[in-house]
Amino acid sequence: MPTTQFPPMTAEVIAVRPGPPLAGTVTVDGSKNAALPLLAAAAALGRPGQISNVPASADVQAMLTLLQQAGHRIARTVGDPATVLALGGNVGRVAPELFETAGLIRASYYLVPALLAAHGRAVLPWPGGCQIGERGMEQHFRVYEAFGDQFAVDNRGYTVVAGSARADSVSVMLPFRSRGATVAAILRAVVAGRPLRLGHPNLSPEVISVLDALKAAGWGTQATERLIALAPPAARTSEGSVAWTVPGDKIEAGTLACALAATRGNGRIEGVRGRDVAPLVAALRWLGISVAAQEDALTVHAENTQPTGHSLRAIASLSPGGLDADFEPALMALTLGLPGTHLFADTINPGRHSNLVPQLAFLGARIEQISPTQCCLTGPQYLTGAGVESTDIRTGSALLIAGLTARGVTTLGGLQQLRRGHADLPTKLRTLGADICEVTA
Repeated sequence: MPTTQFPPMTAEVIAVRPGPPLAGTVTVDGSKNAALPLLAAAAALGRPGQISNVPASADVQAMLTLLQQAGHRIARTVGDPATVLALGGNVGRVAPELFETAGLIRASYYLVPALLAAHGRAVLPWPGGCQIGERGMEQHFRVYEAFGDQFAVDNRGYTVVAGSARADSVSVMLPFRSRGATVAAILRAVVAGRPLRLGHPNLSPEVISVLDALKAAGWGTQATERLIALAPPAARTSEGSVAWTVPGDKIEAGTLACALAATRGNGRIEGVRGRDVAPLVAALRWLGISVAAQEDALTVHAENTQPTGHSLRAIASLSPGGLDADFEPALMALTLGLPGTHLFADTINPGRHSNLVPQLAFLGARIEQISPTQCCLTGPQYLTGAGVESTDIRTGSALLIAGLTARGVTTLGGLQQLRRGHADLPTKLRTLGADICEVTA
């Protein structure tokens, strides 16, 4: 498998023009946010395995490269690049370039448990990825301290050194429902082979996917709003290969649903679990958009939408059943064309709005920033095409939606950011009839 960190660029900018309502059927890729911890879980488990529906986004490619640089044997299946084989067995040395690669993505912190298991220490840079706010590691360090590990930090990054091997149960209470710290605790328990009781956990679909994968590998798992409990497998179930599947990308599905709704189109989005997009479905219905979630699909019938004029309160939340912060930018782009005064809040990623709002303003959007984490807008507003930049993954996808309704041509740069989360979102929009073309250098 190539060890390049990112797939080659195929365009400098994307040109988007308004057109007829979108329509048709499209299938989403596997979820980037679910694939990253599952790949790290495979490394932590150390058993041969097969992971299917792995997306080809740049962040996932960076994670595969990191795993190889950490000494793990990873390969994509010949003829089926969406299936990744974790070959297990002995782990080789850490490559010196791992530190540089790890700085490209936030999810590099998922590798700490596997590095501790194989090498006794993890030396990593501070998390990279989208510049949407502080990437705190305090809760991660709290987890590692509970396992007896030691850590040190400096300007470049952090080091975690594994504590002595023990078999007793570990109990940790998280101050807030961090997805990263929840996954870190789960994977640290896996490599230690110790029972875990984790209070105040994150129960997002991405975390549940990791728990389901470990359950299939023989671990005892229980999850409630108050507690995640893990128990190591019996000896007879702790060996052999595993087969996991990455769930469909709920954020990509939500972006496509908002694009259909913004253009008053009808369409079906396949490959996403209906329960994963339930908070988005509730928001769209509140706005008067006819949308239905099935077990493995999402349908939108916006042709005859009669906007309710209801004011939407899109407030990102880490609580179980809360609105994922990554849905918020697409909803903001959609509500620019709908009546009502709509409030948006994202305290999870406090730098998100400082990326998104100025880019939408280039298209003529009038959005009031109430605070660094809250803003509101009153619709409908009429946008005009302009040159804009994908300053982070979700800003890029929101700008594609806005460009579908703006008069004239919208040109989107910064495609390397968009491709970090979506292997090819523009092609999926074209499948639905969007007038989008790539302008090569």
